[in-house]
Amino acid sequence: MNAPIRRLGMVIAAMFCALLISTTLIQFVQARSLDDRPGNRRTLLASYSKERGSILVGGTAVAVSKRTDDQFKWLRTYPQGSLYADVTGYFSFTYGSTGIERSYDNLLNGSSDKLFYRRLTEILTGQSAQGASVQLTINAKAQEAAAKALGNQRGAVVALDPKTGAILAMVTSPTYNPNLLASHNLDKVQSSYTALLKDPAQPLLNRAINGNLSPPGSTFKLIDAAAALESGKYTENSELPGPARLRLPGTDNYLPNDWPGNCGPGGKVTLKRALTISCNTAYASLGMELGQDAVRSMATKFGFGQPLSIPMSVTPSVFPGSLNKPELAQSSIGQFDVRASPLQMAMVSATIANGGKEMTPYLVQSVRDGNLDVIESTDPKTFSTPISKSTADSLTDMMESVVTQGTATTAAIPGIKVAGKTGTAQHGKGRNADVWFTAFAPADNPTVAVAVLVENGGTVGQEATGGLVAAPIAKQVMEAVIGK
Repeated sequence: MNAPIRRLGMVIAAMFCALLISTTLIQFVQARSLDDRPGNRRTLLASYSKERGSILVGGTAVAVSKRTDDQFKWLRTYPQGSLYADVTGYFSFTYGSTGIERSYDNLLNGSSDKLFYRRLTEILTGQSAQGASVQLTINAKAQEAAAKALGNQRGAVVALDPKTGAILAMVTSPTYNPNLLASHNLDKVQSSYTALLKDPAQPLLNRAINGNLSPPGSTFKLIDAAAALESGKYTENSELPGPARLRLPGTDNYLPNDWPGNCGPGGKVTLKRALTISCNTAYASLGMELGQDAVRSMATKFGFGQPLSIPMSVTPSVFPGSLNKPELAQSSIGQFDVRASPLQMAMVSATIANGGKEMTPYLVQSVRDGNLDVIESTDPKTFSTPISKSTADSLTDMMESVVTQGTATTAAIPGIKVAGKTGTAQHGKGRNADVWFTAFAPADNPTVAVAVLVENGGTVGQEATGGLVAAPIAKQVMEAVIGK
């Protein structure tokens, strides 16, 4: 064989090898990523060709697929409309999916390897293909109570089971109706989505876990108190300076309380009393005395700055670094650059309620196949142990005082011990305060911990406080869980 023919043969052989390699890469190595591309119309249509599993709260489907006569064959519907939108998310042909619909997509659509034998059985028996169902941890009564109590005010509510971390309620406002985005009328879907994006109130934003987080205000004083008690240098009865105004070191600026006058006789106040009446000057002084490393360390132990998935990704809460004394004073009362999500502040209360052990929050209890066999379930898992049992007991006593004789008497439930902490976070001129409340009940045997954020003063406006606006919302959620 002469040289030109040999070279031609080698080129042809190389071309066949390249073809085989590229085919192998596409069909085996890249197959899953190509199928998962948002714009893959063939894959999208295939996902609509079989019944998608339901998302359940208790025994009620809050997301379910219904058969249609159009090209999509199955329509995703949300019977309760907007009530569970921030939990389920939406499943849209045009805009993909969010929430549980996205996080559990391969189980809901039946493509998960965990359903392999189920799919094989369906092929052999000729049964219609069906995805798995997802059972949520949500308590329907708590979810309804949270949505009703929050109403049209901008904000969020999160409730947890302190012993397990199960999320009992997660509501944000304003929200949206996922049916508008799941429709098979693609023109209407596009116009609805565009309107939601343009809405300055950001109804697609899950304020409970994401977005531009808010200063937690005086709810952060729980972390200061925890750091103080854990240091061994303070007790509930330790005296702190509590003047009417605190001069910030190295400046001519003063940090005031929310009322004129001292926090106690002679400008002195105990750690417990300072929390009860939410004395700013006492906790600003305490933060500076503890030092930024101690305060930041305690915030980190509670979850600030740490990644979290419920399974949706949670924006980490923030305690700023490298603070000078005035900045530390402001940060110690939940101002300056401190930012927190309602989920994070619910976790703080839940930790105290659970004797110092912080549980990892989660939204999905179990996943079942078409035969109702459990193929996946969530076991409670410890997130961290930021404080001791004795510190948790002291904080519980202090928080009970907030509700019985302090800033949160509006959260009191007759016959039930409630432990809580209010917060009123200032934003400067031009905007009303964001108001907070975090609590748990019953304080002597906790079954629910909750955090409420109402933005821009809610319906009360300039006169808003955490006790006036946020605490009554939390009360209704706790009552729903407890059964009052």
